[in-house]
Amino acid sequence: MPEDTTTAPVADAQEAPFMRTIKTYVLRAGRMGSGQVRAFEQFGPQFLIPYRAERLDVQAAFGRSAPLILEIGFGMGDATAKIAQVRPEDNFLCCEVHEPGVGALLKRCGEEHIGNIRIVQHDAIEVMDNMLGPDSLDGVHIFFPDPWHKSRHHKRRLIQAPFVQRLAQHIKPGGYLHLATDWQPYSEQMMAVLRAEPLLANTSAAADGFATKPDYRPLTKFENRGLKLGHGVWDLVFRRI
Repeated sequence: MPEDTTTAPVADAQEAPFMRTIKTYVLRAGRMGSGQVRAFEQFGPQFLIPYRAERLDVQAAFGRSAPLILEIGFGMGDATAKIAQVRPEDNFLCCEVHEPGVGALLKRCGEEHIGNIRIVQHDAIEVMDNMLGPDSLDGVHIFFPDPWHKSRHHKRRLIQAPFVQRLAQHIKPGGYLHLATDWQPYSEQMMAVLRAEPLLANTSAAADGFATKPDYRPLTKFENRGLKLGHGVWDLVFRRI
């Protein structure tokens, strides 16, 4: 899942340290299974896009022109695969650095013939800035980023004002940003940050601002387990102005 730990240039040296070191991930140890290793070899050439600090020819990468959705941090890729299958009219560019997760999604893409996914095994900030550029995305998905529960770790949370401002600049006017979390204090921070971003407008008319879960986002096994235990899940869907 996405976390905040890639360095990126900024114009104002007086900005907070977080802005100077925005990252969308923390590297975690993980061992790939034999099937994931084979997936890199067998399906990597078709579905993996190498990171390069130059604009990506999206139409060539997908073999077609279609709305482009960026997913930041897909974990093991189960929800990503399901969303791509129920939205075949969209292209999904997915960023993840956790190698077992990349291998697992490659395996699904190859075995289930999911042709509208491409994976960049690199930090999403550099992918956006260097490979995609401003007003290039029709949507962005960030599902269940690490909530960093302890107060002293809140500065590590991904969804903070500098990151959201940067993200909004990459979304086309009329495009959307969809976040989801199962940690209420983080959902409240997310809501405050998104409401404060002038390039974004909430699509929800609910008093608390949270959206009804869109049909395309599947329930994960952990989410299902949490819901049975009475735990909440909060979706936020904002539109780029």
